[in-house]
Amino acid sequence: MEKVAMTENHQNRLTEDIALIDEALNAFLSGDDPLTQVVFDAMRYSMTAGGKRLRPVLTLEFCRALGGDLKKALPFACAVEMIHCYSLIHDDLPCMDDDDLRRGKPSCHIQFGEANALLAGDGLLTLAFQTLGESPLTHGSDPKAALAAVGILSRRAGVEGMIGGQVIDLESEGKPVKEPVLHRLHSLKTSALIQAACEMGAAAAGAEDSYQKLAADFGLYLGLAFQIIDDILDVIGDERSLGKPVGSDQENQKTTYASLMGIEESKQLAREYTGRAEECLRTIPDSDFLRGLTEQLLSRRY
Repeated sequence: MEKVAMTENHQNRLTEDIALIDEALNAFLSGDDPLTQVVFDAMRYSMTAGGKRLRPVLTLEFCRALGGDLKKALPFACAVEMIHCYSLIHDDLPCMDDDDLRRGKPSCHIQFGEANALLAGDGLLTLAFQTLGESPLTHGSDPKAALAAVGILSRRAGVEGMIGGQVIDLESEGKPVKEPVLHRLHSLKTSALIQAACEMGAAAAGAEDSYQKLAADFGLYLGLAFQIIDDILDVIGDERSLGKPVGSDQENQKTTYASLMGIEESKQLAREYTGRAEECLRTIPDSDFLRGLTEQLLSRRY
């Protein structure tokens, strides 16, 4: 499939999408009770610490590509970003990966304490489903689409998805891991939430089942490519550019694509998964933006 680069118009659209998402997230994260304000501050601190907003952008852009209304998809986009952010807060905790830096800033538990960070993650997890449940009232989302989104996100973020991948990750630390297990790990830990983002965008647009399947397949392959690039960057990336420590996987004795296959073979595998993701877009209307974004993610600097 012919490669599509991100044009200036696409870059402007990406900026507009992120601005729309950030504005909505700020509205959802408003608390005015002084007795509970600290947890809202911790939630907002982590949500506004930066990041690519990849998952909510994918939700909006799949909705757009399939003819849907972005306003009605916006709560879906925010919900998936809340889940992603909660997972990062919990990943950084001492009982998990024990990372002190996230997106170039102190991790949530360093800034607010371990207990408040745990509660902030729990708060974002709960708020995600409140946001979906109330979306027909707040944003005019179709009730059937909102119900479908609840099912998609709970499945992809749960034990059969992201949490299951985290379990495999923890159980694999310090042990030799072969490629099939690594593939399963990251299909769940990384790809599942990206799949949810794409599927919820399709659901918001009222797309037929065939498009839902393409959205899920696209998310799987994009997530695997994304993870492989992350593994490479953890070895040869720049901490200042990444906003997080490099070499943490080695310190935690984790098997990665880079350690298992080597840098060059990992780059080739990332390219193969990117090609599969792009192939899923062949029959998606107005998919140039999504194709350009896919290529841009592959070319993150090593």
